[in-house]
Amino acid sequence: MYGFSRVLLQVLSAQLLCVLVLGSELTFELPDNAKQCFYEDIIIGTKCTLEFQVVTGGHYDVDCRLEDPESITLYKEMKKQYDSFTFTAAKNGTYRFCFSNEFSTFTHKTVYFDFQVGDDPPLFPNENRVTALTQMESACVSIHEALKSVIDYQTHFRLREAQGRSRAEDLNTRVAFWSIGEAIILLVVSISQVVLLRSFFSDRKTTTTRVGS
Repeated sequence: MYGFSRVLLQVLSAQLLCVLVLGSELTFELPDNAKQCFYEDIIIGTKCTLEFQVVTGGHYDVDCRLEDPESITLYKEMKKQYDSFTFTAAKNGTYRFCFSNEFSTFTHKTVYFDFQVGDDPPLFPNENRVTALTQMESACVSIHEALKSVIDYQTHFRLREAQGRSRAEDLNTRVAFWSIGEAIILLVVSISQVVLLRSFFSDRKTTTTRVGS
């Protein structure tokens, strides 16, 4: 029982370490004609992955640019809805990645990004370990990998749900305005027809009166 508790504690600690150390993700609003940059200190030889997606706003596109400490462009894409870029840091220093909505004049965007730096820490960080993993430890490693996959799937499903809800709300607003416009047009046409018919009868009555006199 004590061994199981120790292993479970190691699993939870590893999960917490992944969230606190490697979990660099954010959802933010990017106004129109605006540019937002983020910075990350990276050690040479570290493998990194930048993933982003536009959740709401306009045509769901944004400009993205990634630069190394010497301002050399590593990645640049224009008007992308979503993308992923993996690279290995060739220099020590502060890397910068920016999202730009400067091409939009009146539509703000909601952007999600996940910037992963380095690999996940080992579940059992024992450098002097020479024995094979026990059955319990192997099961914990499998659970650990499955939980990471679940977290990734949940994140992507949340993004898709938010994007779908935004599209549905936008479509609902357009349908509402279209319905209001149709109602106004029908009202104007009905009033115009009534006025036109009344004018026909008024002209006929006037003509009859003149003939009788």
